[in-house]
Amino acid sequence: MKAVIHIFVQFFLLGWVSFGGPAAHIGYYRKKFVEQDKWLDDAAYGRLVALSQFLPGPGSSQVGFALGYRKAGVPGAIAAFLGFTTPSFLLMYGLSRLGQSVMGNPAVDAVIFGLKLLAVVVVTDAVWGMAGSFCKRRLHWGLACVSAAVLLVVPGVLAQLAVLAVAALLSASLTPAVAIPATANGTGSTRWQRGAALALALALGLALLPAMGGLHQIYKDFFQAGALVFGGGHVVLPLLQETVGSQVGAETFLTGYAAAQAVPGPMFTLATFLGAELAPQSPLLGALVATLALFLPGLLLVLVLYHGWEALASRPKVAAAAAGINAAVVGLLISALFAPVFVTAVHGPVEMALVILGLFVLRGLKWPIWALIAFMVGACLLRFALL
Repeated sequence: MKAVIHIFVQFFLLGWVSFGGPAAHIGYYRKKFVEQDKWLDDAAYGRLVALSQFLPGPGSSQVGFALGYRKAGVPGAIAAFLGFTTPSFLLMYGLSRLGQSVMGNPAVDAVIFGLKLLAVVVVTDAVWGMAGSFCKRRLHWGLACVSAAVLLVVPGVLAQLAVLAVAALLSASLTPAVAIPATANGTGSTRWQRGAALALALALGLALLPAMGGLHQIYKDFFQAGALVFGGGHVVLPLLQETVGSQVGAETFLTGYAAAQAVPGPMFTLATFLGAELAPQSPLLGALVATLALFLPGLLLVLVLYHGWEALASRPKVAAAAAGINAAVVGLLISALFAPVFVTAVHGPVEMALVILGLFVLRGLKWPIWALIAFMVGACLLRFALL
């Protein structure tokens, strides 16, 4: 139980400061759990990231879910998910009740802007660190650079999947096959326990339907969207717009989407805002049902496929293919570093100067992440005060 509480606390604290979208979240996770806490090494972390790229659902939340599962089994996975998602859920629910009055406050905008600059620093650091770990051969450097170039010119989820698949095939064909041991996953779960946990999760999900009363349609719509979306938060927008956009109205839908980009944590908590709007008589329950339904398919897939992927990745050819996927993920991060992370935060020389100073603070002075947050937010508040 102590381990589960520790996992919840670590992810809960991250959930309040994880601005910047899925690419930044991968950077935050790596900084915290690979470099600082040493829960796993870069190779194992790369396998988790690679798995999340091929599954529908919220990619960064799936990585966090898998990290919790690796550390303390199913309770650890649930603790990681709840910890990371709760801050964003609370903020999105609060914004759904308050409207846009908070969003337009200049001081709040300055804080948000500072946290966007923080995301630039964190993603840059993640690219730097992961490139050093995953691109040690010329082939993998080439795959990373070509992947980044392709995704910058041809953005979109289909291009991402194609790049990952081609990188896997090329690496498997051209790399001397070396097995990666898949032993210490840290869960201690038997096959029976994993099957029982999955059956319990599915039974619980089905049992909730009658209790939802009139909210079962919300559950159905959001579960369907969560099962079909590849590519993370931005890709869920058209699916949800098609499914529930007409029910809440275009202006309300776009307000929720803007809020999801402004708050920390997973963008899938757009479901929190929309669920509250779709159930005006019981907004909190509507928010809970919509959020659970959107996340659940992707998280269940991780639970089902995690051990199979770890075992498969220990085979020589698959290990070589996974190395290619990891290199392509570096390219994906490079493209995400430019858009949307860099282009939404850096608009001139002052912002670029703050990013450079932030990198020095993080990598040169080795300041903890909370100190970097204070530095970035303080600098932007000072700039706001002087204008």
